[in-house]
Amino acid sequence: MRPIQKDELYAHLSQFLKAKGVEMKDGSYPRGIQAGCSLLADAINLSQKGITRAKVEIDKNLERMRQAIHEKTAPKPATKAGGNAKAARSPKPAASRPKRKSAKR
Repeated sequence: MRPIQKDELYAHLSQFLKAKGVEMKDGSYPRGIQAGCSLLADAINLSQKGITRAKVEIDKNLERMRQAIHEKTAPKPATKAGGNAKAARSPKPAASRPKRKSAKR
């Protein structure tokens, strides 16, 4: 969005009111309306800059979050064929597990 010029809103408002039969002549009332339109244009321009900056930050953080999720959920790389693949998958060998005591009857 392009920035709004300070007098642009007042010019459009004046044209709108003129079409409705109300003409803005020099005086304190039109000057107050012009000042209000100027403040409104400044507020719109500043909020647009803030929204644009927030969007950039949100997009950046969203990309970081996607990358973190990808790193956590990506498939693990395949182990080398020459290595001991079973030992790499099993946390403890079967021999080191404690044996259950059998119940005597």
